Amino acid sequence: MRATGVVRRIDDLGRIVIPKEIRRNLRIRDGESLEIFVDGNSIILKKFSIMRNVDEYARTMADALYSITKKSIVITDGDSVIACSSNLKDLLNKSISDDISVSIKRRESILEKYDKNLVITNDYSISTKYAMNAIVSNGDSVGLVIIFGDDISDDDMKISVIASKILSKAIEE
Repeated sequence: MRATGVVRRIDDLGRIVIPKEIRRNLRIRDGESLEIFVDGNSIILKKFSIMRNVDEYARTMADALYSITKKSIVITDGDSVIACSSNLKDLLNKSISDDISVSIKRRESILEKYDKNLVITNDYSISTKYAMNAIVSNGDSVGLVIIFGDDISDDDMKISVIASKILSKAIEE
């Protein structure tokens, strides 16, 4: 654990303010949920991701889609890569790029049939063709399904839509 040097007083309703700099660094946005853990005398706050409940399911789905399509698969939540095809295992649990974060917020559904720069994490970008679809659960955009490779078709877009719908239903159950 790393000390920040910041001390905050608890108000009469039991609230504390998380400094703006920490919220910005950890990408904690207004209205976002945090999980609270207790470890001995420590209180630990962790960003809550509804997608974490289906991460194993998402990994199985990514492997299955890769085995069928032979195209790279990435599944994200709002903060990181939670599942990917076996050829991209180094991306697992890495923070997503600002571009991907914006695509989630915008609930984007994109079919790019010509090579375009796709920035998945801050240290992984590729010029490729891709299909991407937002995962929307209970009215909130919570992640993305991205399929990319040398030859992307309308069928790949349909697969990304179906995968995002299945993950959405799994989250809601």
